[in-house]
Amino acid sequence: MKKPLIIIKDVRKEFIVEKKPNVVALNGVNLEIEKNEFVCVVGPSGCGKTTLLNIIAGLETFDSGSVTMHGEDIIGPGPERGVIFQQYALFPWMTVRKNIEYGLKFITKADGSRYTKEEKRALAEHYIKMVNLTGFEDSYPKALSGGMKQRVAIARGYALNSEVLLMDEPFGALDAQTRAQLQEDLLRTWESEKKTIFFITHDVDEAVLLSSRVVIMSARPGQIKEIVPVDLPYPRTQATKMESEFIKIKNYIWDTVYKMYLEIPK
Repeated sequence: MKKPLIIIKDVRKEFIVEKKPNVVALNGVNLEIEKNEFVCVVGPSGCGKTTLLNIIAGLETFDSGSVTMHGEDIIGPGPERGVIFQQYALFPWMTVRKNIEYGLKFITKADGSRYTKEEKRALAEHYIKMVNLTGFEDSYPKALSGGMKQRVAIARGYALNSEVLLMDEPFGALDAQTRAQLQEDLLRTWESEKKTIFFITHDVDEAVLLSSRVVIMSARPGQIKEIVPVDLPYPRTQATKMESEFIKIKNYIWDTVYKMYLEIPK
C-alpha cells in the first residue's frame, strides 16, 4: 500500500502573547496528503490555515505532534517544498527571467551538479511560456500587473522543481477577472506538471474549482472539521461553476464554514 507523501499527525501549535493568554492556533491536526494531489484548505479567519502551511514549509515550529514528508521529519525549509504567498516577493531590480532563475543558484540537480547558465535560462524560458508571459522576459516587476507578477511567482516555484507547492491565498489580492484567469492557468499547469499542491483560500468557489479535496478547518483552536472530496472531472474551467454537482458541493462547504463563523464569540 502506497504511503501518503505528507503526514501531519496530532500537531499542536501555541503562540505566546505578551501580557495576554496564550493563543492555541492548532490543536490536534491530522491530515494526509497524497502525491500529485491538489488540496485546498478553507475555514474561518484565524483558524490556523496559514500556520499549518508554514509548518509544512518548515517556516514555523510546533509544540507537539509530527510532520513528515517521505517518512522524514520536516525540520526546516527545503527546495522540495516551494512556497508562494499572496505577496509576490519579486526582486524589483531583476527582470522576469532573472527572478525565475534566481532560486536555481542554490539548488543542485539529481546528479549533484549545479545548473549551468544555459540550463537556468532554458528552464526559465520553459516556465515563462507555461504561465503565458512570453514577450515579458526582460521586463521588470514595476512594469507588470498584479496578475503578471503572480504568474512570475508561480513560474519561479515550478522552476525550482519543488515536489510540493504551498500556496497561501496567491490570488487573494487580484481582481475577479485576473483571478479567474489564473485559476484556469494553475489548473492547466497542475494537470501537465502534476505537482502536489496545498492551497489556502477564503473563497469556497475557488477551493471547489481547483481541488480534489477541500479541508475544512474549525474556528480557533484550529482542527480539521471535515474533508470533502470534490469528484468533478478535470479539466475544469469557469464554466464548471455552473454545473449542479459543483453548486451542491460549494453550498455544503459554504454552509459548514458559515455556521462555524456564526458560533465564534463576537
